[in-house]
Amino acid sequence: MTRAVFLDVDGVLVHGYHARPDLQQRWDETLLADLGVDPQRFRDEFIYDVFIKKVIIGEISLIHALERRLPSMGFRGSPMMFAHYWMTHDTKLNHPLLALVKQLKQRDDLTLYVATNQEHMRALWLWQQLGMSELFEDIFYSARIGAIKPAPAYFDFIMARIGPQSEPPLFFDDTPKVITGARAAGWDAVQFDTIDDFTSHPWIAERLAL
Repeated sequence: MTRAVFLDVDGVLVHGYHARPDLQQRWDETLLADLGVDPQRFRDEFIYDVFIKKVIIGEISLIHALERRLPSMGFRGSPMMFAHYWMTHDTKLNHPLLALVKQLKQRDDLTLYVATNQEHMRALWLWQQLGMSELFEDIFYSARIGAIKPAPAYFDFIMARIGPQSEPPLFFDDTPKVITGARAAGWDAVQFDTIDDFTSHPWIAERLAL
């Protein structure tokens, strides 16, 4: 049988948010100058509120949430335009890692998946616009599942979809509490800070011949 290998998006496949602040690359640095929205207010009043509480688990759509919240921050434009700005600015791909993923995809002893906390619109953007559908078998994301990592329901959903495994799924994620949750679910989880955390894993290194 093949082994299931999972990679997170933000902080792993995409340079952006990372559990370690010193490794973060913000997408909203010019948000105030470009769209007139203060990034700190956006994080406090949108990301840490309705986005985390409802959007990321699929209870309401990103566009609906933006439509309701952006006017209070002084933005009168289209929420679709705002969302497009967000998507296009939060897409700094980790090209060296993706090159290794492409190399691994040629093997027949593993199956590659994405495991991430995302809402529907960005998940589709990642899958279609950023080409992750060309490298991965599927993208498991929180709005699809109705639960966020590291909730047990998140991992239960995935295991029900991929079926019985001869080896524990191998998972790379940047967030310590997610690593803990994945291990509790029986996964082989590795904290990802840099690409060395991927290439130095013995199972991966053997298949990359590094």
